[in-house]
Amino acid sequence: MASAPPLILASASPRRLDLLKQIGIIPDRVIPAEVDETPLKGELPRDHALRLTIEKAQKVAPQAPDAAILAADTVVACGRRILPKAEIEEDARQCLALLSGRRHKVYGGIALRLPNGRILSRVAQTTVAFKRLSAQEIESYMRSDEWQGKAGGYAIQGRADAFVRALMGSYSNVVGLALHDTANLLRAAGIYPPHG
Repeated sequence: MASAPPLILASASPRRLDLLKQIGIIPDRVIPAEVDETPLKGELPRDHALRLTIEKAQKVAPQAPDAAILAADTVVACGRRILPKAEIEEDARQCLALLSGRRHKVYGGIALRLPNGRILSRVAQTTVAFKRLSAQEIESYMRSDEWQGKAGGYAIQGRADAFVRALMGSYSNVVGLALHDTANLLRAAGIYPPHG
C-alpha cells in the first residue's frame, strides 16, 4: 500500500490545529493561505464557505505540490446574510445584536487537495440558537476581546458558550473545523486514522 502524502494545513488558525490534534492528526507543515474573503454578489453562505475553502487549498498547492492540502473556512449566517469576521468592536456588537434571541447557521467548508490535483470537499452545517442577550452581556463580551477576528463576532469555545441555548450539528464546526467530516475526507485519502 502506498504511503500517505505529507499533510499541509492551509490555515493560520491555532484552533484548527488544536482540533486536528484532538483526533490524532498533526500536519507536517502549516502554510496559511490569504484569499479575498469578500462574498460575491448574490453568493449564498454555503457556496461562499465552499468557494473560499477550495481557493485556499489551490493557493497553497504550488508551495507543496507533493502534499495533501487541507483547507477550511467558517461562515456564520443569519438567513442569507453572511456575517463578517469581526475586526472592530462595532462589527462584533452588530453581529451579537443580530444573533440575540435567534437561530443562525454556521457553515464549515472543508477541502482536501490531493497531489494529483483532485479535490475532496464538503460543507458542514450547524444550527445555533442564542438566548436573548442584554446590553450588559454584550458589553461584557466586548471587554473579553474574544470576538476579535471571529466569524459572527463570537467564539463558542469561550464565554459565548453561555449564550448558546441550543445547538444542532457539529460543535467543532462552530469552533472552526468539523472533525467528523474532516476525518471522513482524510480517511478517503488514506491519511486517517493516523499511522505510527
